[in-house]
Amino acid sequence: MSIPNEKLVQACTTMIKIRTFEERAAKEFAAGRIPGFVHLYVGEEAVATGVCANLRDSDYITSTHRGHGHLIAKGGDVKRMMAELFGKKTGYCKGKGGSMHIADLDLGIMGANGIVGGGPPLAAGAAFACQYRGTDDVVVCFFGDGAANQGTTAEGMNLAACWKLPVVFVNENNCYGISCRLDKATCVTDIADKAAAYDMPAVTVDGNDVTAVYEAAAEAIGKARKGGGPTLIECKTYRHRGHFEGDPTTYREPEELAEWKTKDPIPRLEKKLLEMGALTQAQVDEIKKTAAKEVDGAVAFAEQSPFPAPSEVTEDVYTL
Repeated sequence: MSIPNEKLVQACTTMIKIRTFEERAAKEFAAGRIPGFVHLYVGEEAVATGVCANLRDSDYITSTHRGHGHLIAKGGDVKRMMAELFGKKTGYCKGKGGSMHIADLDLGIMGANGIVGGGPPLAAGAAFACQYRGTDDVVVCFFGDGAANQGTTAEGMNLAACWKLPVVFVNENNCYGISCRLDKATCVTDIADKAAAYDMPAVTVDGNDVTAVYEAAAEAIGKARKGGGPTLIECKTYRHRGHFEGDPTTYREPEELAEWKTKDPIPRLEKKLLEMGALTQAQVDEIKKTAAKEVDGAVAFAEQSPFPAPSEVTEDVYTL
């Protein structure tokens, strides 16, 4: 598949924006300005970017506890995201959800999810709604290697296969479920092999190569739009930081991280674009400056926003 240069440039821009947001979130958390936990997407940017580049606003995604990259790649507002991280009223969930519960239904973002394996049943339900309404909208379900062993994931995939639902399951295999290596938690080398249980097509790709992710997603999403049912895409990648901010990462060797950093998806794409002549170094530098300015603006917005009032503690918490 030939990917237009403008698509690749946009992918580079999106990945840089995600990385800039995450690195700033790390600093703000370390400074004690972000409450709760944050799980950063640094190193995995090619997955969300490559997949979401094939989606429309009317398509849906379900996310995970490590969801900032998914939300930005689907078009989320970094100001409202940062405000939510800061616990401010101007955040996506009015400061009450935090990092793991950001949603924007207008953009098809059904929400990040603090429950491991919480996304697949939601994705199957949304895909059934698309099918029932007769639209050609598609749902993408992002989930990690830890969630690959959850019963909810098996149930969601089985239902999607039985009913030929328009959902694409995207496994972000970053080698660890918290501190447990994949090979200590499951008996298959490739999570994609699990799709055979549902007679579901599956593919394993280099999750640090945004072009490989884009191409696999384009095929799976196109198939789902035409009524061809679900696909599982396993993207092999690696998180540069710990499971959560503050994680000492004593369970992995520094050499392992160093090796994976040589496969960092952002400089990898930058190098390709420079060699192609699709971008100059000055243009890459400008993209980074623009991302930094946007994230600076998001932090300023969050700082200046009010906290929810104590009288609002029960608002948007209960429903009838």
